[in-house]
Amino acid sequence: MDFDGYDLATQSYDDVLAHVEHVLNLQLERSTPVYGTQGATVGYVSSSGTWVRLGWRAHNSAHEQSWTGAEGASTIAGVHKPELYRSYRWMDEARSVVWRADESELINSKAVGSGGSITADPGLPGDWWNSLRASLGALASHTTLRVGMAQAHLSKRINQVFGESNLDTTVTEWTTAHADLHWNNVTAPDCYLLDWEDWGAGPRGLDAATLWGFSLQVPEVADHIQTVFADDLGSRSGLLAQLLFCSNVIRLSTGKPTPSPLYLPAKREVDRLLALLSTLS
Repeated sequence: MDFDGYDLATQSYDDVLAHVEHVLNLQLERSTPVYGTQGATVGYVSSSGTWVRLGWRAHNSAHEQSWTGAEGASTIAGVHKPELYRSYRWMDEARSVVWRADESELINSKAVGSGGSITADPGLPGDWWNSLRASLGALASHTTLRVGMAQAHLSKRINQVFGESNLDTTVTEWTTAHADLHWNNVTAPDCYLLDWEDWGAGPRGLDAATLWGFSLQVPEVADHIQTVFADDLGSRSGLLAQLLFCSNVIRLSTGKPTPSPLYLPAKREVDRLLALLSTLS
């Protein structure tokens, strides 16, 4: 069976949904699927008043860390996130993939921005920002052996754009991070953090830097993030995390006929970040 799971919206998988319904003893609202930003996951409201999210991996290349992210995150205290109720995995021989279904608490608040970034101020109140700061603070203090962003990866991506310069990319402060905190992974009006595949240790300020980066098209929001998370983003590790985001945008846009909308805002931030880093080296 041909299967291109990177875009589930174009695939036929009614048999998969029927299997999930049978095993979990519920019905899915199939008319209203919600696809992940990469198209490789899909979620449904269930007849039990829960949320069921489907994902897959090739049977010979399942990535252990991302595959177990939801279970691991269920032990983190003090973070506003959906409660995981149960998970189920099975081998799909016809498609040569392993599926997993996670049933979790249904969150009625919606993702703030589709596609990860925002193009207008969502008008989030002070209580929302306080909740986000409290969740990220609790997460940062959680102890884990998981790695969300490795030193080697950060240095490689920055050096790919700026070359082997005199810039020291060594991270000196590490905390636990969500590691994929874009606007499609936070909700409003209640602030929940969604999608926990990638969480683990990362540079201090990584999550704030990521959300800031995906806000660069809306300067007032980007500036507000700098204010709310000034202690993290002003640290050396936080500045490196911001530079990493800008490096990724620039690297992925270079040579393309239509660069990312974040390309020019990211380029404008580079001089500021490099100047601040030079004063801390």
